[in-house]
Amino acid sequence: MADYSPEMRQFACLLHLYHIKAYDYLRKILPLPHPYSLTNWLSYNEAAAGFSSDIFLQLQEKVERGEQACRCCAVLVQDVSLQKQQEWDPRSKQLSGFVDLGAGILDADEAPLASEAIVLMAVGISSPWTAPLGYFLVNSTSGPFLAQLLRQAIHKLNSVGVVVLAVTLGASACGAETARALGIRIDPKRTRCTFQHPPGSAHSIAYFFDVPHALLLIRNALQCFHRVQWLSDTMCWQHVVELAALGEQRVLEPCSPGSGRAGSKGSSHLKVNPASLLFSEGVAEALEHLQKLGLASFQSCSGTAKFVRLMSSLCDVFYGRGPYGREPLLAGNYTKISNLFDEARSCFVNLTDSVGRYIIKSKRKLGFLSLLLNAESLKWLSSNHTCLKGTPSQHLHTRAFSLDPLEHFLRALQQACGSNGSPTCAVFQAAYHKLLASCILIPSSPPSSGTASPWDVSLSQRRALTLGSIRAQYHPAPGRPVAPEFPYSAGLLLPSCALSNALTDLSLHAQSLTCTAGWVAEQLALDLQCEPCLASLFEADESRLRCKSVLYIQKLGGLSLPSASVHHITSISEQVLNWYGKVGSANNNTKLWHLCLEQKVFQELLGENPLFPTLTKHLFEGELSINNHYTVLVKEIIRCYLNVRTQPTQHLNLKYPCGRHKLKRLKGKHLFPSPLASCQSSLTHTSSY
Repeated sequence: MADYSPEMRQFACLLHLYHIKAYDYLRKILPLPHPYSLTNWLSYNEAAAGFSSDIFLQLQEKVERGEQACRCCAVLVQDVSLQKQQEWDPRSKQLSGFVDLGAGILDADEAPLASEAIVLMAVGISSPWTAPLGYFLVNSTSGPFLAQLLRQAIHKLNSVGVVVLAVTLGASACGAETARALGIRIDPKRTRCTFQHPPGSAHSIAYFFDVPHALLLIRNALQCFHRVQWLSDTMCWQHVVELAALGEQRVLEPCSPGSGRAGSKGSSHLKVNPASLLFSEGVAEALEHLQKLGLASFQSCSGTAKFVRLMSSLCDVFYGRGPYGREPLLAGNYTKISNLFDEARSCFVNLTDSVGRYIIKSKRKLGFLSLLLNAESLKWLSSNHTCLKGTPSQHLHTRAFSLDPLEHFLRALQQACGSNGSPTCAVFQAAYHKLLASCILIPSSPPSSGTASPWDVSLSQRRALTLGSIRAQYHPAPGRPVAPEFPYSAGLLLPSCALSNALTDLSLHAQSLTCTAGWVAEQLALDLQCEPCLASLFEADESRLRCKSVLYIQKLGGLSLPSASVHHITSISEQVLNWYGKVGSANNNTKLWHLCLEQKVFQELLGENPLFPTLTKHLFEGELSINNHYTVLVKEIIRCYLNVRTQPTQHLNLKYPCGRHKLKRLKGKHLFPSPLASCQSSLTHTSSY
């Protein structure tokens, strides 16, 4: 192998990955190495293109130490768009930006520039570890190319003692082409969900399409067909549109008393939770609830609710949540899951459009076929495969068969690149090197170069699959919405003026705090993409049906009343502000000062009664890390409130900001003003400094 020149290595690797039949033919004429011998040429140290030798070495060491969790895995593949650009690399003293498959960069004037990077990752199945296997810089991808790349990755993992049970790609044209190149059949009448590796051997590997991608395709199909039928039921897309666009409505019946806090009594309003996933039990319950209320738009939505509930049950299995728990492949669940898959198959193969044409044979069929293939792959794994001796298949976690772990890694990679657009090859490689240096193969979340968005929940809950996204499609807003009310006319929120707080009575102080906490809740709800977390921000009407997708919230003076937990957090934040420094001081507007205030608030909250009791179960459904939904939600409430209190002029353009020349007093009849403009009219001059 050492006798081959660099040019010959590049030629052999390119020909094998792009044209396997041509490579096999030329091996009869030229002394080309065996295809699996090319794996060594496709590997590289540090973070250069190709397979990462360091990662495979770590895996081998863990397997040799007898760590059973590292002996089975799934392989995930996804592409990253790159900006075509040549750049001079002072470290290697050569141009970068060209195609590189790990056997050396194609450095020539005629060489094509790389337009995307193919990233591969191994994910633990019985334990949630992740290992970025490497990346390849290419200018085009095809199904046969990705199939050969997968076989090389599987061979290299097998050589270090790791067994590959499944591979996952996106539900796209390239993913379908890759499946066919591996020998997968997606035809519902003749489904083949596994392929052999090596070809002709007894070892089979299951093939999965990424579930969120498939759900997005199904959503697109329902939008295009408007109305679909199966057996005796009808699913109408207009019901979903009406639900998403349902405006906030005041409930006329009397509501239950409030929590007893100052300013907590108000009217009850019905509001759709925009963070609700389209295919969820909450949306099915919401449709049925609105039908019972007698709303004309939902009087024939039984079929729509039935279809949404079926899709929700499928998602519960594929995501490992709901009644099936984190390990849906337990023996006790097999019969229930098998019956569910049979029901889904019967529904999908009988779906027809308004003129009777089968959806499964239309150009919008890939999403439905993807879920049917995934169902067959799960059934095959649960009934035919034992991962290794002593590790039965019922301990396999189905979340390992989605692209979520890889997308978490790619999101961290994008943050390390420092831009929202497509990075250049040089920037991508530098960011990859930075993340790889911090990668440790232990059961943990993927490495991150920074703090992710506070509302980045499980990537299966994509923004495109929420009711809020559907509302935006049919009723686009001209800009970012603003909370309808603003609480700055209360005496508490004249932060620079100590005398203002002293002259304000306790009832006004408590009402103002409640008003501010409600405004904070509404501001956070604008960006929140997690259904349970959004619902926990507001005080609910306990006398009414508790539904995840339909909220009954209390309002006072046009402003939503916060939940007890949000009110308590803002109350503690106000106490900390009063204890630690004068608000508005020249030295108190630094980032460090704000971080110190946040730390003090957390210290005061430690040891108290748990916040957000409705999120206890939800907390254990996600990552058990310091940045889970619970802690991030508390942190964002603190941060938003402190920003309002310490930087009021950034949120409201006060005509006479307190602390400069005028002192203002609140008129009694304007405790809770209506529009923003009335905030100014409620202030009058009483004296000057």
